This record gives sequence, structure tokens and C-alpha cells, in this order.
Amino acid sequence: MKCNSVHKNLIFFLEKELPVSEMEQVKQHLNECADCALFAAEMKSTLRILENDKVSDENPFFYTRVKARLENQHNEQLVTRPVLLRILQPVAFSILLLLGIYGGFKLGETPKNTLVSSTLSEQEMVPFWNEMEAEPIETFLME
Repeated sequence: MKCNSVHKNLIFFLEKELPVSEMEQVKQHLNECADCALFAAEMKSTLRILENDKVSDENPFFYTRVKARLENQHNEQLVTRPVLLRILQPVAFSILLLLGIYGGFKLGETPKNTLVSSTLSEQEMVPFWNEMEAEPIETFLME
């Protein structure tokens, strides 16, 4: 048997889940190959550590107790929170949202007294709108 096939079947060998013929072949290979025997020993010690660290069984009523406690906590929150507060909180948030939208519109409006100055600045910008037509792109690239 080759080392690769032993490595593939080693866990099954250690757990005694291989057929009897393959168990004998792996055992014979481990007696002949020192590297595979060392690897098997390390794997066996690792499996032993994992077996010792297994979590003990949980209490079967743990889930039901946690669920009941969460439901009680939810019910307590509903009782302690006044009905008026449950109604006023969404109303207050809606009013704040509307005030924010109104303020945004007001900030975005242009003042009426600066209307003349804005038209002047637009007239000053007119010569620069078609700047690329005034100078061909070839002369720009040549420089």
C-alpha cells in the first residue's frame, strides 16, 4: 500500500471504520513505514485531544428557558413603555423629516435680490462657453 492511500484512510483506520482487509493492509504499512507510523501517532494524539475537549451535552430545557425569558423581556418592555410615547415618537420623527426637507428647499432657492448679479455673471461667462470652437484642438495638442 502506498503512503498517499494510507494518509487518506488513516482517520478511518483510527476510528476503526475500514473493512477488515484494508485495516490489515494499513496496519502492515504502518509497521513497515516509519514516516507513516509517526504521522499516525500524531493523528491519534490529536484525535485524543479532540475527544477530551468535546462539549458536554446541553440541558434539554435550555432553549425553552431562553425563549421564555426573551418573551418575558419583550412583554415587560411593552408594559413599561407608555402608549403615548409609542404614538408620539413616530410623529416627532416625521415632523423632523418634513422640517429637514423644507429647510433643504429653502437653502436651495436663489435669493431674489441677487438676480441681477447672476445675469451679469452669466453674460460674462458667454465668451467662454464655446472656447473649444475658437481654437482648434490640433493647435492645443501641438503645444
